Amino acid sequence: MNDASSRIPTSVVALLAAISLGLFAWMLFSFVLPFCKLADVSMLEVRMGPYGAADIGAMRDLLAKNQPARDLLNAMHRGPDLFFPAMFIAFLYTALLKLRPAGHYFNRPLSPAVIAAIYALPFIYGFSDYAENILTTNIFGGGTEWRFAATVLPWFSTIKFLAAAICLIVILRFALYRVVPPADRDTQ
Repeated sequence: MNDASSRIPTSVVALLAAISLGLFAWMLFSFVLPFCKLADVSMLEVRMGPYGAADIGAMRDLLAKNQPARDLLNAMHRGPDLFFPAMFIAFLYTALLKLRPAGHYFNRPLSPAVIAAIYALPFIYGFSDYAENILTTNIFGGGTEWRFAATVLPWFSTIKFLAAAICLIVILRFALYRVVPPADRDTQ
């Protein structure tokens, strides 16, 4: 019987990776870097470090005075950032399925809860990224402000980066496990 990993062609995973990388490059070179030039500061959602309500307030003030930077941020959310999370979710999930983090890892059993958590990581990333985009557009785009938006936006940013980083590390570890299996792995 074939498992899920054998039904997913490597070319599909590679295509999803290429599309994700292309969308990321489009966002970076067409929106993020020009925004940094216009505003003399990076977008909050691309900062790897934590930020808080004071940073959000400063960005709001800056974007209220800098209409081209505000338009660029909104255009990114209405353009490539609509599609990037979905494509990245698809890439992460198919890569995990292809690498099949099943019952054992380095001859240690994985519990079903850990396996379920691994497969949930791409969706946690996607939910967090889309929530962050909605909140960012609301706070900085001149929409009706939600009171809690400034409080929860940094949390969604943190969850997004953590889920993506953990997922990529797991994919890398399982890929390495396939390429260079441990010496004590059963060869049955």
